[in-house]
Amino acid sequence: MNAKKASLTTAQVLEDALARLRPLLSPQEWHALLAELERPPVPAIRLNPLKAEPKDVYTWAGWYGWRLEPIPFCPMGWWVVEAATPISQTIEHRLGYYYIQEAASMLPVELFDFPAGSRPLVLDMAASPGGKTTHLIARTEDRGLVLANDSSRDRLTALRLVLQSWGAINVAVTGFPGEHWGGWYAETFDAVLLDAPCSMQSLRPLESHPMRPITPGEQQRLAQRQVALLLSGLRALKVGGQMVYATCTLAPEEDEGVLDLALRHYPGLFEIESVEDRLPAPAPALESVPGYTYHPQVKYAVRLWPHRFHTAGFFAARLRKLASFPVEEKQLPRPRRRESWRWMKAANVNQVAEAFREAYGMDLEAILEAHQAGLIRRDGTLYAVPLAFERHFGDLPVLSLGLAVAEDSPEGWVPTHDWIARFGRFCTHGRVQLPSDRVATWLQGEDVPFVPSLPLPSNRVVLVTDERGRILGRGRVLRDRLKNLLPRRLVLQRTSFVV
Repeated sequence: MNAKKASLTTAQVLEDALARLRPLLSPQEWHALLAELERPPVPAIRLNPLKAEPKDVYTWAGWYGWRLEPIPFCPMGWWVVEAATPISQTIEHRLGYYYIQEAASMLPVELFDFPAGSRPLVLDMAASPGGKTTHLIARTEDRGLVLANDSSRDRLTALRLVLQSWGAINVAVTGFPGEHWGGWYAETFDAVLLDAPCSMQSLRPLESHPMRPITPGEQQRLAQRQVALLLSGLRALKVGGQMVYATCTLAPEEDEGVLDLALRHYPGLFEIESVEDRLPAPAPALESVPGYTYHPQVKYAVRLWPHRFHTAGFFAARLRKLASFPVEEKQLPRPRRRESWRWMKAANVNQVAEAFREAYGMDLEAILEAHQAGLIRRDGTLYAVPLAFERHFGDLPVLSLGLAVAEDSPEGWVPTHDWIARFGRFCTHGRVQLPSDRVATWLQGEDVPFVPSLPLPSNRVVLVTDERGRILGRGRVLRDRLKNLLPRRLVLQRTSFVV
């Protein structure tokens, strides 16, 4: 970035973006947009149905002094209009019960049709930091396989941590250029999401989506890459499958322009479907810009100007693949080394399941069967891994796969924090409830001088809850205290949360 661009303030970047967009709106809508931008953005949350239920959101609202408004296009999303306790400073947020996400970003995944009980193969082409990936997992009830890919290695750690906190089994993380998938796995996926890298001209600067200066040349290069990614995703999609293309920019070159180019170059191979039934009011895409008229189907996309639904600016379209695309097959990456990944035999799985049943009353085998997962051992840890990955992707190198179930210890296999956080509600015993005056100490990562009321063997790892029933992780029973096994990534600072 040159010095002149770097010196521009956020206000100047916004002013430049508005100047480019003004010709696209009527005078009435232009004034409505300016009025909306004077209002502060309203934070929003999206529930994790793997760990909580919609009624729980209203319980939290009572605890934390929230005033909620449902997001009309996302059944699991709420605006938090007022908050005595910030949504980022609750135990529930840290433990993955909900995800903080701008409301407009909840739209793309809601555009998919996932039939009840289906187990779709889903490709998330540009997944980091993971918000939409968690939404895909929620929409598919963690029963399909979501392959979360991102080409930016610097962003993959954040993606993996988000998925770990979400508690998903049927997920794999990869780090390849999105342009490769269409040549590697033609007509493989039931659904593809492309939340495309873009200029982020959303008109609502956020910490996660800051507005930045962009030149016409940069915008052209972005649009070229977006087209390449879009076509790769369409090639990877099965005929009849759905793809959602989305950006967090209002720049027509990266929105309607990208769809227009693909429609004109590949006529009859895909169509843009109307999604008006998913929105409380029409939000049509542009039919033209000064000097150019787009393909007639482009109008069926969704353009979320901030004043439409009080969100950030956003663009999304649902595509239906009608016929096969020409595909240039590409050589797959070098297979991953399999020495460190070993599937557990049925007899060994039964032994682990029996240990879990005896210690916690948890039916591990039933959980694995419901999620069509098997157990893999790697470096002293057991992982629940989707069988669909092995079936469809074999030796494809992955950065993470499935959910950690148990760790080897001198006392045998003990459940991991992430497994307990997801499935602890199915434990009928092996639980310890902390009194309310001990919860803050526990969440700061400290041991508590607490002797369980029920006699438990020394060194037993137990599920730890509080009086409100929240799962606070695991502890090890020692002679004079409960040893804290909370992962360091979840230890809360003394001033940053409310019990």
